[in-house]
Amino acid sequence: MARWIVFSLLVSVLLRKTDSQNTVPETVLNCCEGDVLFLLDSSGSVSFYDYSRMVRFLSALLQPFSLGPNQVRVALLQVGTEPHLEFGFEAHNTQQGLQGAILGIRQLQGDTNTEAALRLARERVLVPGGQGGARAGLPRVLVWLTDGVQPGAVEGPMAELRQEEIIRAERLQVRDVTSSSAMLQWRPVLSGATGYYDIRFGPIRTGVGGQGSHDTSSSTGAVQYRRLTRPGDSTWAELTDLQPDTMYNATLMPESNLDFLKPLSVTFTTLPEVLSPTMVTVSESSTNSVRVSWGPLQPNSVQRYQVEYSALPRGEVRIISVGRNQDSAVLPQLQPDTEYLVTVSALHSTGRERAMSIRVCTQEELPGLKDLELTTVGSDSVQVRWRGSVEGLRGYWVSWEGGSDFPGHTSSRYLPPNSFSTLLTHLRPTSRICVSPVYRTARGNGLCCTAQTYSNAVPWGHGSYGSA
Repeated sequence: MARWIVFSLLVSVLLRKTDSQNTVPETVLNCCEGDVLFLLDSSGSVSFYDYSRMVRFLSALLQPFSLGPNQVRVALLQVGTEPHLEFGFEAHNTQQGLQGAILGIRQLQGDTNTEAALRLARERVLVPGGQGGARAGLPRVLVWLTDGVQPGAVEGPMAELRQEEIIRAERLQVRDVTSSSAMLQWRPVLSGATGYYDIRFGPIRTGVGGQGSHDTSSSTGAVQYRRLTRPGDSTWAELTDLQPDTMYNATLMPESNLDFLKPLSVTFTTLPEVLSPTMVTVSESSTNSVRVSWGPLQPNSVQRYQVEYSALPRGEVRIISVGRNQDSAVLPQLQPDTEYLVTVSALHSTGRERAMSIRVCTQEELPGLKDLELTTVGSDSVQVRWRGSVEGLRGYWVSWEGGSDFPGHTSSRYLPPNSFSTLLTHLRPTSRICVSPVYRTARGNGLCCTAQTYSNAVPWGHGSYGSA
């Protein structure tokens, strides 16, 4: 009988649980989501009898699972002199198709080139997001079925797969670590009727354990620990009220009425503390107000926010206080085209205070042109006059339709701020003439008039506001 080596038979434990468990028959294991690649030893060292047994075992192992894009997907790679991908993850979404493909495969014979098969698995089949490859963000599981005879130099490829968190099946893991909390997850070994889980966790003494280590041990090694209990059918627990940037040890002790089960332990380090605000931005701006936004919101630790602002370089300081659930404030009654220094401070419940400052500018006022007058001079010329001369004016922009030789062409000229008239010549009949005031940052609303160069033209006309 062949000595089968199965790297992970508890596939359902390694895959991620889904929420849809109540709408399918009991015969379908609709519990998991993930991609499982099977490496099947198809070399000549495996007898036909043992190869057939492995195929039947694989068929029976996968029979209970629900397949599909949101469930379990399966790929099969045969190991021989050259590895052969029988089918990829996207090939079969039904049990009927999968079972037919498995029972229809043929043994390759040849050498046991497991090293090449593992490299093919790592570089192609298990690559997340690639065409026909594994799905990103979901568990990737490799199951290796072999007789164990001369598998080849597999240590290197195995180490590379482990570095990518493939073929990792820790029974106790830590996820979603923040500066004050962490999620403890484990593979179930109890049921609700046979016991419970006792969880102890606390900061590690100086010199105990290595930072970032995930090795297991049977002791917390902590100065003091806290304790949680969870029912026997639980698979996770949230550890809260942790200290930031601190190494912790958590120990899971399954307490059973039937068996003695060894405790599991894991170490982790919380993230450094992040005090709000870490970001301050301007989300809205006008000539006399701006809206300042900040984040992240931390209503559980912040008592209130305070916004101080003043015009640069030495304007009067004004203060606005807002609640801990507010992430923005409007600063009113500002001067146009002015730079302000804005400081957002958060007073935390611990007594600590964090502040962040930015410089913001209000928009420039852009008064529009008040009057525009056209006077016909000759048969194809017009004298253009306007009223202007406001503070901040940089000049005027005059545009008009071109002469009769260039139908549809528009000409323009820039005039200094002390100019209040200009003569336009060689105009087409009924040419459109527009004048706009020019400021430091943009043009203001201009006025447009239609020039009348016919013999019955009026001597002058007033324009109306419009796009210029």
